[in-house]
Parts: sequence; C-alpha cells; structure tokens
Amino acid sequence: MLRKTQLAALAGMATLALAACTSSDSGDSTSATPDSTTGAEQAGELRIGSVVDISTWIAADAVWGNEATYYMAVYDSLLRTSATNEVEPGLAEAWEYNDDLTELTLDIRDDVTFTDGTALDAQVVADNLVRFQEGASADKGLLGAVEEISVVDEDTVALSLSAPDPALLISLSLNAGLVASPSTFDAEDAQTTPVGTGPYVLDSDASTIGATYVFTPNEEYWAAEDQHWDSVTINYYADASALLNALRDNQVDVANLNSVTQIPDAEAAGYTINTEPVNWKGIILADRWGMNNEALGDVRVRQAVNYALDREGLLQGLEDGYGEVTTQIFNTEGDAFDAALDDAYPYDPEMAKSLLAEAGYADGVTIVMPQTGFVPASEYELIAGVLAESNIFIEYEQAGESFFGDLLGGTWSAFNFGLNQEPLAWQTYNQAIAPGAAWNVYHQADETVEALAARIRLGGEDGAAAAQELNAYMVEEAWFAPFYRVLGVIVTADGFAVTNKSGQAVSNLWDITPA
Repeated sequence: MLRKTQLAALAGMATLALAACTSSDSGDSTSATPDSTTGAEQAGELRIGSVVDISTWIAADAVWGNEATYYMAVYDSLLRTSATNEVEPGLAEAWEYNDDLTELTLDIRDDVTFTDGTALDAQVVADNLVRFQEGASADKGLLGAVEEISVVDEDTVALSLSAPDPALLISLSLNAGLVASPSTFDAEDAQTTPVGTGPYVLDSDASTIGATYVFTPNEEYWAAEDQHWDSVTINYYADASALLNALRDNQVDVANLNSVTQIPDAEAAGYTINTEPVNWKGIILADRWGMNNEALGDVRVRQAVNYALDREGLLQGLEDGYGEVTTQIFNTEGDAFDAALDDAYPYDPEMAKSLLAEAGYADGVTIVMPQTGFVPASEYELIAGVLAESNIFIEYEQAGESFFGDLLGGTWSAFNFGLNQEPLAWQTYNQAIAPGAAWNVYHQADETVEALAARIRLGGEDGAAAAQELNAYMVEEAWFAPFYRVLGVIVTADGFAVTNKSGQAVSNLWDITPA
C-alpha cells in the first residue's frame, strides 16, 4: 500500500497548497475505502438540465467542461477532486511520486468491477491511459508530460514523466483519468454504449439520443455512499429558451444556466441560485510582438486597452452585474492570485490616451477583431463603444465556419473571449501563456515567462512565489485585458442541494444531494 497525505502537506509539487502525495511524506496513512454495503439512502429521481449534449461516450475521446456530468454518471476517474479542487482517491486509492517528481506510481483498487463483469486491474488502467494519449480528445495534452506507462504488478501502474507536471494529479481526476471496460475498445456501439465502473448505468432503451439520457444505479458500485438517487435523468436543452421553459414547468431539479441573465427567471420559477466564479471574460491581446498589428507590439498600447475598459459598466451591461471585475486571469484560490492586481487598471480614458500618445498613436489605434453569430451583436457594440472613448477603435469582421481554426491560427491580433480559471497556475500557463499553449495563438515566447515557468514546474515555496511573479508580469505586460470573472450558476429546486465546484461549470455528480 502506498502512502497518502493531505494535499496541503506537500508544497513541493503544485502551485496550490493542494498538491499531491509523494515519497517525501512522513508517516503512513491510508485512504478510506467506502463500504459498498452501507451506502447513502437513495432518494428518488434526480432530473438534471444540461446546456450541452454528450459528444461521445468513448472515454478516450471525451472532453470535459459541461459534459463532465454525463461521464461522472457512468465512469470513474483514477483520482477525484473535491469541490475545492483537493485531490482525493478514485480508482487509484493511493499514489506516490519519486524524489525528483518524474515518476508517479498509482495503487489501483482491487475490489472493483465494470458493469459488464470485467475486473479492474493495472493493465486495464494502463490501456485506458494510452488510449487517451492517442485518442481524439481535444484535451489529450493533459498527459503530454507522460512518456511511458508501465504495469508494475496487477494493482500498480507507474507513469514516467519527461519533466515534473504539477497538474498531473488534477488531470487524472478529469477526462484523462476516465477508465472504460476493455470490452468497449473495439466495440461497434462504443460511441453510444458506455461501460464503466461508475455509480450509474446508461439505460439505452429509456434514453433518446440528443435529448434525454436515463441512468439506473450500478448495484455493485464500490462507493455506494455516493449513489444518492434511485435514478438520474439528464435532459439536454438546445437553447436558453428551452431551458427556461423547462424551469418554469418544473421539469428539472438541478441545472446550470446558459447565462447569468437567466437568474431572475429561475428565481421567479422558485429555484435556489448557487454561484461560483468559473471563467474570466475579456480580450486576448494575442499579437504581443506586433507581427500583424504593429501597435499591439508596444506594451503601452496594450496597457492603454486595459485602462480604457469600464469594467463595472461592462459587467452591468453584459452580465446584469453578476460577476467580479478583474484584471488578472488566474484563479482566486490559487497561489498566483493577488487581490491587489484586480485594481491594477482603474477605468481612466485619459491615461489610455496618454499612453497611446507616448507610443506614437496620438490619433488612436485600430484593432480588427472577429465577430460571430454565437454572441449577440449588442455585446460587440458595447465593447467597441467603451474602447472608442479612449481612441481605441475596433473594426469587427464576420468570422466564418472555420472560426475556431482561424482564431487559433492567429488570423486576428486580438479577440473577445473567455477562458476557464484553472485551479493551478501551471494549468493556466499551459492553457494560455506557454509558447505551445493553444490560446497563445502566435506561440510567442518570453524569456522572463519561461524562467518563471521553470520555477513553477518544480513547486515548493519558490514555485508559489514564481506563480505570483508570473501573474504580476502578465498584468504589467498586458498580455490580456480581462473584464471580469464570470459566475457559473447552478439552480436547484426545493428538496435538492448542490455544492458548486471551483473553476468548473458543473458540480461533481456526487455533490448533488437531497436537501
């Protein structure tokens, strides 16, 4: 049995004080294994309203975000993260790092079977990890640092890393850690018929693809105390109006809203509102070297954009005031966060104009950005109107069907967008800052950034300090122009309770309980 410690005990792995379990831990402690014979009393039907449909049931190809609820119903992940992103046991009941954090060893439960009767073992786990690395998931980079996956014995898997990855444990609690039965690997119906070890089983006969998915309890579930319901139904609503109508007719018990602007309607329908900051929304000033728009290569111009933003006005105009204004992209609960940075760029059109003049743009600058039908035209107009008061003129061009490909390919020097506020600074770096990050669309490298990232990767107190330095550097260099942190909203009917998960649009399924 490997040793396990509370996450806060290890400062040497991640940039949050909720890192990992390593061989440097002192003393032995074992994770509690749920008693499958004494599970929580189940309480009737749970009806969940979802704003997205499931894209595939193949675990190796899975995405996360709003689709996470579907996967948590039928699959388990190797590890779990609590509502506050503390890493907890899953199918791996304990874990251990070597001294230089380049090998992670997982102790796999030996009392778990898939719903088709197949036993869980280390080989099945290793096969699932390899399949995810080689699969079609847009998130397969979560295992990018994993060079080799080895079966040590029947219950032990070792992951060898090219370099320390502070986010690996969290990644293994997401889609990268989902484990499917080997019977599905080459099955013709794998896209529509999942087979996992999770708390519920998809009832295909009672379900309608693209609309309603019905789940019944897995009678052999190893963590029966997390099965709170006699049945679970996930109803997909294709647009905001459909979801609101379902709320008004009391057709769902729990749902995450498309937008905070739906809160008054949900309250009027008798639902309780549960919120948690999830994303940041603003402008990604992508062309920091001025490759396509020379003006954006000057830090004073990028700073001017930040001073030109009436964040309170934008929050009110775009989100009805629901949210928190900010000038930083890092999670509020992480080591990188600095509350003082939220006031780094107070609304000051005169300062913005002065900076533009210093940079040689006294008459203002023009920035071409994309516009899509996904976002109301009024939102684009409001943002452009606010910036125009500081002589920053936005020209929108209509994006086509290849919008995301064009966006990530560097077609536009800047664009309105929102990104998830990941739990770890290292995750945010890999998401939007690193030279290879998808949302560093010009893949520009900065020596200061890379030096700080190298320290963050190694963790410890110095890694945490480096995370704060990186945040301050991002704000000073104005790589981004955030408006505010967007609230994720989950509504609950009478008799139902939910604990929102930090940085995630949907809660953990096991955190939806009878009230």
